[in-house]
Amino acid sequence: GKGVMIDHAHGIVIGETAVVGDDVSMLHSVTLGGTGKEDGDRHPKIGSGVLIGAGAKILGNIKVGACSRIASGSVVLADVPPCKTVAGVPARVVGDAGCTNPSRAMDQIVRTNVNVEDILPTC
Repeated sequence: GKGVMIDHAHGIVIGETAVVGDDVSMLHSVTLGGTGKEDGDRHPKIGSGVLIGAGAKILGNIKVGACSRIASGSVVLADVPPCKTVAGVPARVVGDAGCTNPSRAMDQIVRTNVNVEDILPTC
């Protein structure tokens, strides 16, 4: 897409069949990867206005809705609705995106009523 911003473009992986919409911002060490399927459409489709936090992994032929936020370090394995914030491993919806264009606001603070303990992986 046009207006894509890759901040500190270090360690970025964008798979062969990935699609990135307009005005997307992604921070360092982001992966838009596959899940093992060898051919065909196997990478994520990122809607316009999405903010992808540092170290986030978005895997498989899934859709990230427009104006969503992916929290840093999240592993996204399922579709993300538009205008939502997802966090965790695996990622789940933890709140609204909080603005109409997260990619331009670059606000990475996750404001939610979700208990952080509930989204952290258990050991």
